Amino acid sequence: MSSREETRQRVVEAAIDLLTRGGRDAVTTRAVADAAGLQPPAIYRLFGDKEGLLEAVVEHGFATFLATKRVDPDPPDLIEDLERGWDTAVEFGLANPALFTLMYAEPTRTGSAAYRAGMEILMGRVRRLAAAGWLRVDEALAAQIINATARGAVLTWLSQPADRRDPALLSSLREAMVTAVTNQRPAVPDDGGPAGAARALRAALSDRTPLTGAERHLLGEWLDRLAAQG
Repeated sequence: MSSREETRQRVVEAAIDLLTRGGRDAVTTRAVADAAGLQPPAIYRLFGDKEGLLEAVVEHGFATFLATKRVDPDPPDLIEDLERGWDTAVEFGLANPALFTLMYAEPTRTGSAAYRAGMEILMGRVRRLAAAGWLRVDEALAAQIINATARGAVLTWLSQPADRRDPALLSSLREAMVTAVTNQRPAVPDDGGPAGAARALRAALSDRTPLTGAERHLLGEWLDRLAAQG
């Protein structure tokens, strides 16, 4: 790591410490510079402005969160794998409340490389559910529901006084998430109708087929329409 990268890392860590102890208002360029042992102009040279510094803090947060994710390409139980991934997100949020809030405060902050890598992990889970016939909604909606319930669980928990935080809130929201995105049992053509089968086939499609690009696109549209009927 170069001297400049080491300095950037030190500044980001100082900013996260201030954020954790005092919230976003505590993260001023002067306070961060003092905590990192630098002069304020150094912050501008390294990050451009305060917003650039906050973007670096958010990227660090997503990278740290990504490191907590457990990736099993072939989990023995797909539902338990979904629940475990949801729990990981919630646990990270509860352990890092100020950082988590900053990470998801603005839609524009979700464009980081680490965020996209995390979403790829989530979509992998969703696609495995779809391919096995478990998914009851389309993949994009499933991912949105999983994300929304995890964020909502964290922010609702944090908004409550400590003496009113009931663990049943988290378990109930996780259960509601699973119910919203999955079937009670894998859908097959005989008992699940065409919607479940369409989602499973849609998830199983890849570029390695004898179909042309136009044919794959058309088939995808048909499968999406069938899946939407469920």
